[in-house]
Amino acid sequence: MEELAPAGAEVTEDDWSTARSRARRSGYLGAVAGVLLGGLLVLLTVFLTTLTASGSARYPMSFVWFAVLAAPLATALVVRGFKQQEKSDGVIAALAGQFETQARGQRFESRLANALDMAEGEPEVVQVIERSFSAIVPDAPVELLLADNSHAHLLRMASASPTGAPPNCCVDSPDHCPAARRAQVQRFSDSEELDACPKLRGRPEGAVSAMCVPVSIMGRSVGVIHVTGEQHTAFSENTVQDLETLAKLSGARIGLLRVMAETQLQATTDSLTGLLNRRSFEHRVAALRREEPSVVIAMADLDHFKLLNDSYGHETGDRALRLFAQVLRESLRTQDLVCRHGGEEFAIAIPDCGIEKAREIFDASRVRLEAAMTVAGLPKFTVSFGVVKADPKDDLPTTISRADAALFQAKRDGRDRVVVHDDLGNGRPAPARSSESPTNGNGRVLNQRDALEVSDVVNS
Repeated sequence: MEELAPAGAEVTEDDWSTARSRARRSGYLGAVAGVLLGGLLVLLTVFLTTLTASGSARYPMSFVWFAVLAAPLATALVVRGFKQQEKSDGVIAALAGQFETQARGQRFESRLANALDMAEGEPEVVQVIERSFSAIVPDAPVELLLADNSHAHLLRMASASPTGAPPNCCVDSPDHCPAARRAQVQRFSDSEELDACPKLRGRPEGAVSAMCVPVSIMGRSVGVIHVTGEQHTAFSENTVQDLETLAKLSGARIGLLRVMAETQLQATTDSLTGLLNRRSFEHRVAALRREEPSVVIAMADLDHFKLLNDSYGHETGDRALRLFAQVLRESLRTQDLVCRHGGEEFAIAIPDCGIEKAREIFDASRVRLEAAMTVAGLPKFTVSFGVVKADPKDDLPTTISRADAALFQAKRDGRDRVVVHDDLGNGRPAPARSSESPTNGNGRVLNQRDALEVSDVVNS
């Protein structure tokens, strides 16, 4: 029988079917050959017995001659049967090994998929990846490099190493990585070979072997799993298979989380200004008031905004909205909430802040806005504020109505001002001001340099 497959080669189910067909064919041919050879042996036995014996001696002599003639044939058949059985056993063992390898890979893939599915964010996904690194290649340094949001730079997101030092691949962009660019696993047995990746050369530890597995998100190669070893080290097929599985599943999970985060961001923010939208603002303020009952609520409105739009166009109006949104963000703290409430109207919630301190913040933002407009080259426009302190007994719509009333008074009083109302809806006069320069909420003096930083938003 011919060799089924070269030593070490993968045995497929087609090979197994071929082996079984050959075994059946050999059995049929053996039966036919046995009948023919058996008849021939009988004839030879009778002929030789006739020549060598007579009378009653013919019977034992017939047995002797038959045994002599049949022994070589029986021996050949037995030897052939043993060889056939050995080959069949080899095929079965190879198939069993392959099935076990596939089963092991499927078990790993199932457990990895389950772990990634339970990860709620990218930090937890990174933890799963690092644990997987330790299980797949416990004796070699390995790292995951992923592109940032611009897809222009690779960042090390995860790593594992028996020495504590990652492989430190120096590639800085997916476009500069052969594995990511080709979307294929790259293996290098010696970093000094002619066709080795140039990024592997010149390492302090000397020549190394390496393997790079591309990571794709939504069909686009955005990263690579990079593992190194000693020079001429050959990574096993199980290792390659597991790293490919890790790259595939982790890329899919990270991609899904990023899509979900982007969808959530779009659902909670205003697309023009990047501020919270009205619905998310209401939810965030409700949660804030449960933790901090002292909250200042303000409503802001761009003065004569319709005239600005009609005179200079909607593009200029959009730039004005973006600029004012940026000024508000720069003037407030990170824990303060700002939303575009509708059109040119904005709502602000400032926790743990006195009403007069809030007045100072909004007055400072008006000065900051004027400086930013000059640098941005926008037509002059102003903004009015209505400010109230939230009553713990009032819900948000009631507090917003009170702030709106203060805002309407600011409009009636001539616009471009901050009006504060007390709990009874009466205006509170502004305290006497010193001649010092206006400051933002953190006490920093506002100047032309601040305006330059703020105005960057209109040029984006």
